[in-house]
Amino acid sequence: MNSALRFREASKPDLPEVLQLYAQPDLDDGKVLTPFEAERIFERMARYPDYKIYVAVQDTRIVGTFALLMMDNLGHLGAPSAIIEDVAVHPSFQGQGIGKNMMRHAIRLAAEKGCYKAVLSSNLKRNRAHAFYESLDFERHGFSFRIAPRQDAQEGRAIER
Repeated sequence: MNSALRFREASKPDLPEVLQLYAQPDLDDGKVLTPFEAERIFERMARYPDYKIYVAVQDTRIVGTFALLMMDNLGHLGAPSAIIEDVAVHPSFQGQGIGKNMMRHAIRLAAEKGCYKAVLSSNLKRNRAHAFYESLDFERHGFSFRIAPRQDAQEGRAIER
């Protein structure tokens, strides 16, 4: 790396650069929110107590980003947990330790908040990402399940397949 990497919470003017990071083929494949849509969601996220987008900045350029949600729990004796999402490093800066430092920063923030765990999910096809997370001592744990909620399920009808 040429200069010191620093981290900060993202602000509204950062959104175009953050969206560009998400446009990478391994992430959203060029399909990203419009600036207006991104601003609306960003404003809604700001109302959550512990849900933030962070950016990694080198010189004045945003070179990486991640989202971190720290949520309270009634289980686990009330210990909060953290979810790391939307991790991206600019392709020109990959392999320089930026992702590693971003994850260390996210884990440090979770530890400061007293989280008993920090989790993330990664698409099954992203083998390089899996190797990266494992190199940082993330471990495969349990199963991750997902469903795409449909309108008829919200109306109380069972989903038939």
